[in-house]
Amino acid sequence: MSYEAIRLDIDSSSQVATITLNRPDKLNSFTRAMHQELGAALDQVETSGARALVFTGAGRGFCAGQDLADLDFTPGATTDLGTVIDEYFNPLIRRLQALPFPVIAAVNGTAAGAGANLALACDLVLAARSASFIQAFVKIGLVPDSGGTWFLPQRVGMARALGLAITGDKLSADKAESWGLIWQVFDDTELAPAAAKLASQLAQQPTRAIAAIKQAMRAGATQTLDQQLDLERDLQRKLGASHDYAEGVQAFIEKRAPRFEGR
Repeated sequence: MSYEAIRLDIDSSSQVATITLNRPDKLNSFTRAMHQELGAALDQVETSGARALVFTGAGRGFCAGQDLADLDFTPGATTDLGTVIDEYFNPLIRRLQALPFPVIAAVNGTAAGAGANLALACDLVLAARSASFIQAFVKIGLVPDSGGTWFLPQRVGMARALGLAITGDKLSADKAESWGLIWQVFDDTELAPAAAKLASQLAQQPTRAIAAIKQAMRAGATQTLDQQLDLERDLQRKLGASHDYAEGVQAFIEKRAPRFEGR
């Protein structure tokens, strides 16, 4: 399938897929057509055998959120933002969180509005030193969406989350790293190779276990300790019967590198 608003590359040798948001003249802002292409690309990634995914943006920005030009502001026919969120943004965030392999955001420039929260929905966020994160919603009278009101307090605490959301101030990549909002910052020229290297390394890991780690960590935000202990038990039971667990143990005994297959 051919795409216009995104680019998709699947490297069969490393088993890494890369999705590049590709509307650089619009800072890769979202349109409904772009959402549809992204959904089709994720379908393709999931059936390709890829074991890791990198999200990045073309040009000088990662993603500026919703393209306002794609909405209708005609009096009496104004686009229902709740419908747009329900049909496009929320399914995308849920899908990214549920993917059964590691997902890396390589934030190469401005990540604003839903674009910032798209990055935070990925498992690990790497950023160029010149990148920034902006909860721009308040600037046009809106509330953070695409999971922003969940991700921000979880990662940086309520005081900082409220400060970012209420002021809409720009947060530098270095400060985002020091606050624990993202994983790691790289010099601009090093971001793409660092993301590719990390994705390649993770693709060789037991991706079924990584999927379970993601599930357990996210469940812990809303569960009691007793519930979490039971979930850990159940996940460990399933993983204990997996090929990768047997391979990992055997490789440890034989003092060799394991050959994980994600099953």
